[in-house]
Amino acid sequence: MINNLLNRYPALNGIKNQIESAEKILVNCFKNGNKLLVCGNGGSCSDSDHIVGELMKGFLSKRPINADIKAALSQFENGEFLANNLQGALPAISLTNHAALITAFSNDVNPDMIYAEQVFGYAKAGDVLIGITTSGNSKNVVYAAQVAKACGMKVIALTGKKENKLDGIADIVIHAPEEETYKVQELHLPIYHYLCAKCEEELF
Repeated sequence: MINNLLNRYPALNGIKNQIESAEKILVNCFKNGNKLLVCGNGGSCSDSDHIVGELMKGFLSKRPINADIKAALSQFENGEFLANNLQGALPAISLTNHAALITAFSNDVNPDMIYAEQVFGYAKAGDVLIGITTSGNSKNVVYAAQVAKACGMKVIALTGKKENKLDGIADIVIHAPEEETYKVQELHLPIYHYLCAKCEEELF
């Protein structure tokens, strides 16, 4: 799968090790029963939602649920319907979608802390945060990463080519080898699609 990614996007050859290291962190997170938190701004906000969409339902496979859950659902009249329509999920939360909380915290406390507060509320040791920022310096993502590390989480950063603040915080920084925002974002998508596909392959 990694060779397929690199054949399609040769620009990523130089960051193969970082991508595979991020893959291992995510797979271990899910295998250990932990969850993923994701955040970003603008286009990276949309990428955060996209990642969660690929993890919380079937991506490349349908992910049938296990026999124990099927048996538990059978007590209900519509149990077969539920069992046939549920799919295996990898627990992931996009921190970008909680409008009431984000606007309240921005208004009452500090808008730069909207993701850090959510990380603090959700974090369990062993969880993972993916922070997406093309510059690597977005304050709200940097603060979220710092809180995540303090809470015992692993941090994966998706950034652009330049050195940035997340280099000194995250466990793995995947530097997409571009500098213009839209070009960085164009490379982030195949990277996180790969990560989602590998997690699905390993867990299901």
